[in-house]
Amino acid sequence: MEFSSFLTSLGTSFIIFIILMLLFTWLSAKRGNAVVYYPNRILKGLEPWEGGLKTRNPLAWIREALSSTEQDIINMSGIDTAVYFVFLGTVLGILVLSGVVLLLVLLPTASTDDEIKKNAKSTTSKGTFNDLDKLSMANIEERSPRLWAFLIAVYWVSLVTYVLSWKAYKRVSALRANALMSPEVKPEQFAVLVRDLPDVTPGETRKEQVDSYFKSIYPDTFYRSLVVTNNKKVDKIWAELEGYRKKLARTEAIYEESIRKGNSEGKRPTNKTGILGLCGKQVDSIEYYNEKIKKMTQKLEAEQKVTLREKQLGAALVFFTDRVTAALAAQSLHAQMVDKWTVTDAPEPRQLIWTNLTIKFFVRIVRQYMVYVLVFLTIVFYMIPIGFISAITTLENLRKLLPFLKPIVDQVQIKTVLEAYLPQLALIIFLALLPMFLLFLSKIEGIPSGSHVIRAASGKYFYFSVLNVFIGVTIGGTLFDTLKSVEEEPNSLVPLLAKSLPGNATFFITFVALKFFVGYGLELSRIVPLIIYHLRRKYLCKSEAEIREAWFPGDISYATRVPSDMLIITIVLCYSVIAPVIIPFGVLYFALGWLVLRNQALKVYVPSYESYGRMWPHMHTRIMGALLLYQVTMLGYFGVIQFYYTPILIPAPILSLLFYYVCRRKFYNAFCHTALEVASQELKETPNMELIFRSYIPPSLIPEKQEDEQFEGALSRVSRTGTFV
Repeated sequence: MEFSSFLTSLGTSFIIFIILMLLFTWLSAKRGNAVVYYPNRILKGLEPWEGGLKTRNPLAWIREALSSTEQDIINMSGIDTAVYFVFLGTVLGILVLSGVVLLLVLLPTASTDDEIKKNAKSTTSKGTFNDLDKLSMANIEERSPRLWAFLIAVYWVSLVTYVLSWKAYKRVSALRANALMSPEVKPEQFAVLVRDLPDVTPGETRKEQVDSYFKSIYPDTFYRSLVVTNNKKVDKIWAELEGYRKKLARTEAIYEESIRKGNSEGKRPTNKTGILGLCGKQVDSIEYYNEKIKKMTQKLEAEQKVTLREKQLGAALVFFTDRVTAALAAQSLHAQMVDKWTVTDAPEPRQLIWTNLTIKFFVRIVRQYMVYVLVFLTIVFYMIPIGFISAITTLENLRKLLPFLKPIVDQVQIKTVLEAYLPQLALIIFLALLPMFLLFLSKIEGIPSGSHVIRAASGKYFYFSVLNVFIGVTIGGTLFDTLKSVEEEPNSLVPLLAKSLPGNATFFITFVALKFFVGYGLELSRIVPLIIYHLRRKYLCKSEAEIREAWFPGDISYATRVPSDMLIITIVLCYSVIAPVIIPFGVLYFALGWLVLRNQALKVYVPSYESYGRMWPHMHTRIMGALLLYQVTMLGYFGVIQFYYTPILIPAPILSLLFYYVCRRKFYNAFCHTALEVASQELKETPNMELIFRSYIPPSLIPEKQEDEQFEGALSRVSRTGTFV
């Protein structure tokens, strides 16, 4: 890629972002699009546009994002989102403070040497990108005293990372503690999850077993228990019933619409009762669905009674009348055997993965290791196609492999864009296929909550991205281009790989630029959700529920967003000293991300769970992992270029491991459990334990008639007289 082509591609990306931003400004001002651009505010009963639509400045969203406080984020999107912005701010600070020194010191140091003139082959873009080569370590002569500046820079970046990540850990710990000390009643703070129940004794029910066990240990604060049941059949019936209710709402909406269009009596919808509605008897849809709902309701009530009395399984939720007892129970050893009476913090009711609660202790361990093996194999086998993609998706290789494309790719405008973005686009598309698979693997481990599944999938995706994208692209591209040299001199492989680091700098610079200009431009403009919403509303949606489903935005998608951010920080850190020119692109990525996502958190995304910042230890671990990879990379690179004082870098990774160990020992336990000093804070009002208890009942087991008698067989009544009002 020529330097002019590189600048042209960056200019094109910037223009695309500006166009998308202007498109957002225009489209978001239309009232018919408010549900796409302001759903979070609408769901909270707020006006979509602050200060009114007519007087609104087109760039008001920037001012609103910049002026918003951390408390605003918490009020609109919760603690987890606020923690995510602590992460973005921390990484941004690391890059800014690192860049101030590295850009001012290392760029002049590199640009005033003349190694490239002496060795034309050692360039960052394989001989064609000389202007950027002169700003990297590729322009420093081997064993040159100038390398001292780059060596010291490694420690500067490390020091900045230590200081800012320590401050961030303290900040997130305070956020979590303040949230858990809130006087508001949170159901999950009064419950624990109990798994691995032992077999019941003859003549005793599972409910009686759980109640008697916890009543004996916590006689004054035990409230009642909810035994987990096999809900497969009742869930199926409930889902079918909900389907008929949606169909009834749709047909009633169609009928009402026909009345509004001028027919006073209206045209009652009809349907056929056969397969897919294509055959069978023609019936009145409203009457038909009402009849189906009546029959399915009776069937559901009968199955609920059977499920609650006869399908009790080896797990339960246990409720206490105060937060301290629940916190104490969740971090106490209740049985001598590790695989009996396993007690942990209860997730939020909406987070529970009911099918995973009854998986036994050792089965969970076996599943966990099997998933690790599968993830390892996925990483290894994905590295092959990713390395292949990085190698073939260059114009030169495409011309060789697909000669019929020559007339197209040789056009100047197309050539410029393809040269800049083809490999990166291919890589991004390929990576988009992975997240759902990793979420599935994390779920089958036996993890009990949705937020924990997302954290686990996020970790897998991070390691996958680093090993396949960062390492795979570097190694794959180098081996493809130097295969003959390696065959002739196998011992040259390590030096070639080390020297390939500067050679891939431009690929990753363009990759980062594509992610923040085009990626965040699409994020802000919400073009795809807008088109989908209007198509669904025009051709598919009839009822209010269907319309709401069409525009409902979902959450911020941490399972993919956090690993993507971690990949960028890994790339930028690893190249920060080798090619400091990448730092401004990393700063732009996180600064633009902070601004755009601030707007989305305040106005668009609706959190699907609240874990009170439990993602942060995983974020911190990945930051430390990126830093460690950066230090090892620099240690290897300095060794390859034969700098005599390379051993001075040996303590750097050791210091990082020590720093990580100290952080984990100091902060981590408070993220695994609720500290008793936090749980002991007074509540604003006495909790209604019955409401807390009922919030955990699965939707399929909630009685259609709000009577409690049918729950007698499964729900504990040991302390019914102690219910708080």
